Parts: sequence; C-alpha cells; structure tokens
Amino acid sequence: MKKITTVFFDLDGTLLPMDQEVFVKAYLGGLVKVAAPYGYEPSLLAKSIMAGTYAMVKNDGSRSNEDAFWGYMQTVFGQKIIDDSHIFDDYYATDFQKVAEACGHTPKANEIVKQVKGKGLRVVLATNPLFPKAATESRIRWAGLDKNDFEIVTTFEGYSHCKPNLDYYKDILENLGVCPEECLMVGNDVDEDMIAEKLGMSVFLLTNDLINKSGTDIEQFPHGDYDELRSFIEKNCAI
Repeated sequence: MKKITTVFFDLDGTLLPMDQEVFVKAYLGGLVKVAAPYGYEPSLLAKSIMAGTYAMVKNDGSRSNEDAFWGYMQTVFGQKIIDDSHIFDDYYATDFQKVAEACGHTPKANEIVKQVKGKGLRVVLATNPLFPKAATESRIRWAGLDKNDFEIVTTFEGYSHCKPNLDYYKDILENLGVCPEECLMVGNDVDEDMIAEKLGMSVFLLTNDLINKSGTDIEQFPHGDYDELRSFIEKNCAI
C-alpha cells in the first residue's frame, strides 16, 4: 500500500449515522409540506424531486448537477419552479433542520476526523453531490463537524458527476492534485463508495449503516465499525 496522504469520507451513513429510507421520507415529507401552499401537489413534487435526483446521478458532466436537477424540474413545472426556487432555499434554512431527528449521531465521527487531521493528512467530504451547499453544511453540523474540517466538500453546485460514476472521484482527485494511490475512501455503501478502489484508491467499508444493494461479498474489502476504522487509519495512514 502506498503512503496515504488524503482521506475521503462519505457523509450519510458514515460520519452521519442514518437509515437512508427514514431520512429521505423525512426530507421529502417536510419539503412537500412547505411547498404545498404554493400550489405544488405533494405526491407529484416528491416524485419529481426523486426523478430530478436521478437526472443528477446520470449527469454526463456537461453541466453542473444543480443545472441537471433544475433542468429536469422545469420540464415538469415550467418556469414556475424556477421562480419558486426560494421555497427550497427557505426550507433548507428552516424546517430542514428538523430532519436531524431522523438521523443518528456518534462522537466517534468527530474523533476519527480529528485523528486523520492530527496525522497531518488532507481530508475530503466525498458526499454524493445531490444536495446544495446549505443542506450539506447542515448535515455536516448534525454530524458534530464543521465545513472547515474538510479541504473539499462536494455539493451539487460545483460538481458534474455523482457516485458511483468514477468521474466523480476523478474530479476530486484533479481538484486536489493527488494520485488515487495515495488516497483512502471511507464509506458505508458498497456500490457507491468501494468503487473508488477501481481507480487505485484504498478503501474501508464502514458497516454500521451498511448499504449493499448488489449483495457483494464484503470480505474483499477492509471493513468494520468505527473502532475498527480508527485502528485501520492508525495502522495505514501515517506521514
């Protein structure tokens, strides 16, 4: 293993414990409730947001994920959704904060990030860039962390690919100016996070909130809980 200089952390289900289905239900439930007085039928809006998310996942890099999302939403609601985009901004600043109740919390997330930084390593928040900066920074705070703990935080404004597209990881590597062999990706999703290994990155699969939709044999990856992650970092990440 080449010397690790940089650690990529996933957020949802990794630094921020959560059941993804519970989180999405709370997130969408709150948003459609806020939007309803503006004339948006809840089920149509929720369905459209999920389809807009899929448009970001399939983004070919020709535009930002933000533009891919709003571009899809405009095909459903026309110019009205663009004029009413402040509904989303207001939601992230207010009622979205209640969604924290649908997430867990562990002080070990903060401890692990401090451990990595204490070793002089570079730290990236490699969360799938499906959310705007405001929503991502809120989720960072829910995890007991600060945006300034990370050299890069990936949000939908600044990125044009999503996990599990390898170009997402390539974009970060290029922005950092590092080679994949000196990076470690830590995440809880087998398909979205462990795919970084194909680029030559080291990986660690956090199993506390494991997502393994493809039923992959996880024994092929270094894996374990937060304590095992700390041990792995202590052993393999030192400058």
